[in-house]
Amino acid sequence: MSEQLTDTDFVRVCRLDELPAVGAAAADVYGQVMAIVRAGNGELYALDDTCTHANVSLSEGEVEGHTLECWLHGSRFDLRSGEPSGPPATVPVNVYPVKVEDGEVYVGTTPITPRSD
Repeated sequence: MSEQLTDTDFVRVCRLDELPAVGAAAADVYGQVMAIVRAGNGELYALDDTCTHANVSLSEGEVEGHTLECWLHGSRFDLRSGEPSGPPATVPVNVYPVKVEDGEVYVGTTPITPRSD
């Protein structure tokens, strides 16, 4: 049985027009820094902003398709699942639900793909 999120489980992080057309921006959600990502098709994603390989900000990386690449060593993470697509990262990042209402971007505070470490 899947858990149903309520409006109180979501936090406003920015206006949609504050995000790059394709790319990422960092947002602090109750002390958890997340990368808010807009893919080339316009879809929005939220994931932990810290690379699991080198502990650097993923929001400074490049977005290509459904992948966010870490700027330091090139680890690539799937925006939909948080899974790394190859070394050097081997541990996934958490992915969070995202919704847009009236031009405002909200992220859920509970991961939809929690890490198992």
